[in-house]
Amino acid sequence: MGQEVVLAVDIGGTKLAAGLVDAEGQVQGHAEVATPADGSLLDSALRGLLTSVLGDVTPRAVGLACAGPVDPLAGTVSPVNIAAWRDFPLVDQVSDIVPDVPVTLVGDAIAAAVGEHWRGAGQGTASMLGIVVSTGVGGGLVLGGLAYPGPSGNAGHVGHVVADPAGPLCVCGATGCVEAYASGPSMVGWAREQGWTGSTAQALAADAARGDAVAVAAFDRGTRALARGIIDTATLCDVDRVVIGGGVAAAGPVLFEPLRRHLANSATLSFVRRVTVEPAALGRHSGLLGAARTAFLAPDPVTALRP
Repeated sequence: MGQEVVLAVDIGGTKLAAGLVDAEGQVQGHAEVATPADGSLLDSALRGLLTSVLGDVTPRAVGLACAGPVDPLAGTVSPVNIAAWRDFPLVDQVSDIVPDVPVTLVGDAIAAAVGEHWRGAGQGTASMLGIVVSTGVGGGLVLGGLAYPGPSGNAGHVGHVVADPAGPLCVCGATGCVEAYASGPSMVGWAREQGWTGSTAQALAADAARGDAVAVAAFDRGTRALARGIIDTATLCDVDRVVIGGGVAAAGPVLFEPLRRHLANSATLSFVRRVTVEPAALGRHSGLLGAARTAFLAPDPVTALRP
């Protein structure tokens, strides 16, 4: 790359990804590794990934997206789906790997929303909700053209909006959260309770596409809850568009058709009914581009994402 770049990092419960990104949103040197469950293996995997992507390049900054909850001011993370990290000093860890470079921390779903708004399916919208449906269900808001992380950095966390107070226990400790219905593991777990014998969300989506009754029902149940979270968020924030990415969203019509049907059947207010729902356009680069954009815009790590 001939121009200034940032190192973008996207950390989730399934994968660690990194790449070098320029100010136009071009990604080079993209690499991914699976997220280890063990804490020491996780630390070494992150160090190895960043070192390999950087090579001999000195980036202008590091944009660091991580599954939440996150604390951008303290530089710590406690991802619901990464049990080894609780109040983990992730910014310090990355600063040790990439010294003398500012590091900006943002929630991964907020980063995905920013990436899609910048270069993907959210372009041209004033306000949007980005959702990542994968190991968990995360969300991020762009309001009035600007990322809105909220005072704690965790605004838009639609996965932990309650779809049914009498519903199943969520990994966050509450009951009936959207994530407890709509995440990949949640849909797979429910389908297996109904006699389905597969083990992955990808297999569940493939079976649903073939018309398997249990698999179809799992997606119907999950998208009903997801629609509830979208309606609640749109009612509060008056967004124009919802952009959905993540591994489970790769199921395509298997997810989007029942989701749009539930939205049409359940949304009553006119300003909520006008909201459009689109699949993410950037694939696995949504979070990386959002992390990069955050780093380019941040005057310093403490004021990241605060216009």
